[in-house]
This record gives sequence, C-alpha cells and structure tokens, in this order.
Amino acid sequence: MFYYESKAIKNGYNVICGLDEVGRGALSGPVVTAAVILKEKKFKHRIYDSKCLSAHQREEAFFEIVEKTSFAFGIVNETIIDAINILKATKKAFELAVLNLKTKPDYLLIDGNIDLNLEHPLKKIIKGDTKSLSIACASIIAKVYRDRIMNIYHKIYPNYNFNKNKGYGTKEHFKYLKKFGPCPIHRKTFIE
Repeated sequence: MFYYESKAIKNGYNVICGLDEVGRGALSGPVVTAAVILKEKKFKHRIYDSKCLSAHQREEAFFEIVEKTSFAFGIVNETIIDAINILKATKKAFELAVLNLKTKPDYLLIDGNIDLNLEHPLKKIIKGDTKSLSIACASIIAKVYRDRIMNIYHKIYPNYNFNKNKGYGTKEHFKYLKKFGPCPIHRKTFIE
C-alpha cells in the first residue's frame, strides 16, 4: 500500500498527499474530499478502501488517521453541485482540501481519473483507495466525516432516513422521496 508514495519519494518529492472523495453519487448532501499527508506509515487498524470496511472499523481507523497524518477536508454542498455539476463540484472539493492543508504538499496521489486546477504534479490512480496508503486514509476520513454530516441532516429531515442511507439512492430513499418530495439538501439535478 506504500508503493506510490515510495515511488514519489524516490523521484525527489518530500510531501506526498493522498486524495479521495465521498458522496459523488449521492442524491442529497455534499460531496466531501479529504487530503492526507502521512506522518507515519504503520497503522494498527485496517487502512483500505472505506467501502470495504464496516462503520465500526472506519470509526476506529479515523481516530488513528487523525493522530498520524496532516489532513484537511473540502466540502461542496448540494446547491453548488446543482449550479456547476457534480464533476466540477468534485474538482472544487479536491482543490479546497489541498488548499486547506496546513502543510503544503509537493506531490498529489488522487483516486480516480480527475484533473485538478492546481500546480502540483499529480498521479491519478484508478482504485487508488486499494493501492495507496495515503489515498486509503483519505477515503476513510472523508467517509466518516460525510456520514457525520448526514447523521446531523437526519435529525433535521428525519423522513428520509439519512442516518442509514447517507443520502444515496437506496430503494427506501426513493420511496421516501416519492412520499415526501425532496427536502432542501436534495440535489435537484439528480432527482428531476
């Protein structure tokens, strides 16, 4: 899981940042990205693609990642997603996460195949959250952070069960949308 980081170090880069996003395909709520710079490379909890971990495993790993990394989030809400489209919103969230870092990276590892409007050299890695430790860390903390946001939204809009579906298009979520119509955090361009 440290191959891409090691390769970047061998190529003369010192501050390598892993990036991942969560919420891109949801019907409601923000897209959240995380930028992670490792301070250590040994973790006692499992660090891997957040989708492959249970909520409990993610929560445990979250606290260890927070202790052993420098990190920042980028958050773009549903209003902006509707205004500029999800791809541009995801790019914006990635860029915000990098700009929000206290330690400035000199090389980026990004999950997927997305170009950013940043001057940093970067490596795009398909399924990067299964291949890069820093991207996997970003995957986990972005997921935990967004899930917490959706749990708060559940208290405000309890009819949609956001605490369970996290805003994604589950069968149950579509049923509630049909019954209650969209709420203010639904992405209008996704449900029309």
